[in-house]
Amino acid sequence: MKVICDVYKSEVEADMYLYVSKADGLSRVPEALLDRFGKPKQAITLVLQAGRKLARTTAEKVMSELEEKGFYLQMPLPKDSYMSEIHAKNSKM
Repeated sequence: MKVICDVYKSEVEADMYLYVSKADGLSRVPEALLDRFGKPKQAITLVLQAGRKLARTTAEKVMSELEEKGFYLQMPLPKDSYMSEIHAKNSKM
């Protein structure tokens, strides 16, 4: 099975991406999520099929979420607290 999906980048949160079926578009994404996500900016269109590798997940996981919920939300990686401390100290100099 193949699924064509659009991937949107959040303008509010760096490295937050929203995957939706091209056929459904954003129609199945809850309004509350869209409010938090900000104005979606299309990043890419992908053809997903079993076995395709993605940066932080699998195509199977995305396709399952698209079928069940109508979207897949990729959250940013957690910030390293040590690096955050260094950044905070450097920004005060």
